[in-house]
Amino acid sequence: MSMVRFDPFRELATMQDRINRIFGDAYTRRYDDDLTQRGEWFPAVDIYENAQQEIVLKAELPGIAREDIDLRVENNTLTLRGERKRDAEVKQEQYHRIERSYGAFSRSFSLPTRIDTEKVRAEFKDGVLVITLPVKAEAKPRQIEVAVS
Repeated sequence: MSMVRFDPFRELATMQDRINRIFGDAYTRRYDDDLTQRGEWFPAVDIYENAQQEIVLKAELPGIAREDIDLRVENNTLTLRGERKRDAEVKQEQYHRIERSYGAFSRSFSLPTRIDTEKVRAEFKDGVLVITLPVKAEAKPRQIEVAVS
């Protein structure tokens, strides 16, 4: 039997959403503190180290065109910017519900000094941006043979 942690705030948020749906838009809360309602959003990323000891960053960017992605490395900081645009053929009044986030985003990641910023590679396929950050050759660990005397 697995234990489930009780989170009263999650329960309250769920209940508030249900009440908002009952009363409609006239009584819904203002979204001053909700980033997704202001058009700002952050794509989900995974960061890991591969077998070649490179750092790999995968960002989910579905529905974004390649030309709407800006990737820069400056002062040991990787910055990913872009914009997800709404479908121009669908007018605002035609929507029944909007749950996907739209608008500009920007994410910055501090890079360790061992990253060779001149050899960073990026590939965009099927809505996933894969950024490979190779480690400088002198920073890679090397095995030292111990001589027996």
